[in-house]
Amino acid sequence: MSWHGASDASPSARIAALLPSLQRGERKVADAILADRDSTVERTAQDLADAVGVGRTTVIRAAQSLGYEGYPQLRVALAQELATESMPLEEGDGTMVGAVRAGVGRFAARLSNTVAALNEDDMLRFLQLLDRSQRVLVIANGLSGALGIDLVLRLNSAGRPAEMLPDALSQQISARQLGAGSLCVVVSGSGANRATLDGMRAARASGANIVAITSFARSAVVEIADVTLVVPPINDTFQDELIHTSRAAMMLVLEQLVEQFIAYRGERGREAQATSVSLLGGILE
Repeated sequence: MSWHGASDASPSARIAALLPSLQRGERKVADAILADRDSTVERTAQDLADAVGVGRTTVIRAAQSLGYEGYPQLRVALAQELATESMPLEEGDGTMVGAVRAGVGRFAARLSNTVAALNEDDMLRFLQLLDRSQRVLVIANGLSGALGIDLVLRLNSAGRPAEMLPDALSQQISARQLGAGSLCVVVSGSGANRATLDGMRAARASGANIVAITSFARSAVVEIADVTLVVPPINDTFQDELIHTSRAAMMLVLEQLVEQFIAYRGERGREAQATSVSLLGGILE
């Protein structure tokens, strides 16, 4: 399985989305590319293979797994990525405020990668299921739990009643009772949370449709879902993602998905949004 996101996605975005699921040798190649993109541009496939300690065919397979025809195409894409990147951001001025500004700047510089894996067909299918399903159950656990709660609140405000239960057992019970014609929306950054996977299997057993919103293009949740929306992590490597986990990018994409849902529903969506705004205005008076 190779990259199925946007064709103009950068090599870094593709590696971020696919790295955990690459074969061991391919993962070593991808790690080496991210560690020194400048040198990779200058290296032949054999040069990179020798540096990493794998065979030349492994380098070629890694390039193909990332969605390129071969290694030369990957080198060209890397050169383009490096050429279009902005000047290096300042690391801060030694103050806490400076460190925060620098961190936000680094995040902003990588933000475009978060939509690189989205494609029109999957998004349209998600909006259709969201609109037509009898029930919508959101499952999200661990660090993705807050995103699930936010998504439920936004969907209800958009006129699409949705529910989310706080504990794993309740999620499984509710998911098992969904049935055909219902939708289970799963939010999982890692794509490997055990409680989330158990809930997905329960939803699958009920006959419900499943949409997964996750950070990696190949993971356990992707194997179970009918539709997957991939939001690559901001960090360069899977290890960085685990240590410096950020769900801010996924939060932003979820907000935009709800906005697209409102637009998809047309007048119904606008009326629901207007009702929510009116109620909010009443509370604030």
